[in-house]
Amino acid sequence: MGAILSRAGLTVRLAENQSEVAEAQHLRQRAFRGGATDARDIDPFDADCDHVRVERDGALVATYRFQSFADGTAARSGYSGQFYDLAGLATIDGPMIEMGRFCLAPEEHDPDVVRIAWAAMTRIVDGASAALLFGCSSFHGNDPAPYADALGLLRDRHLAPAHLNLAAQAGETVALPHGNWDAGRAQRQMPPLLRTYLIMGGWVSDHLVVDRAMNTLHVFTGVEIAKVPPGRARALRLLAGD
Repeated sequence: MGAILSRAGLTVRLAENQSEVAEAQHLRQRAFRGGATDARDIDPFDADCDHVRVERDGALVATYRFQSFADGTAARSGYSGQFYDLAGLATIDGPMIEMGRFCLAPEEHDPDVVRIAWAAMTRIVDGASAALLFGCSSFHGNDPAPYADALGLLRDRHLAPAHLNLAAQAGETVALPHGNWDAGRAQRQMPPLLRTYLIMGGWVSDHLVVDRAMNTLHVFTGVEIAKVPPGRARALRLLAGD
């Protein structure tokens, strides 16, 4: 299969066989759970997803997976549906794509990696005529205290539309906190994936899910494609070559 996108010395393409999926799972293990062993981050949803590889000179530097759904009702069966009540997504008309397990190799610090990964996702979303891109954005660790400013900003400025009613259905959750927050600290605390969602006009649930197995706190995140700011949409499509 050909590349989805090649830019800035990076190539983005789909995994073509189980060995390439396994390499992506190993990178996920390193990024989310730590350690340099041959262990892999695996879950039952991998079988239903396409796995995206971001490579530099053939070496895997980032990965994510995605699953496509015909509508909001079908989207409830995806990964995020384990943790959030997604019945309200049925009010959004059109196909949807769930993006997950977005991560970079721990030693990778090139900002172009995230930019090119998102440009490739733009091509995927446009190719599917998707109305919504959604997923779980993760903060490292299970303690919300180090992210107080970021979480306060999310509550005050980026909550999902009320009619979506993204109610909790996970066993252990943390409400986004009220209180004062500093914009500079908030941006520094924000994970890169979530920051990009917000730049595109994205919104979040009003609570975090505590994921002990992954050692993360995650928040449901969505962006309605038709509501992406025009300037941002143009920039992404220009980078994607569209």
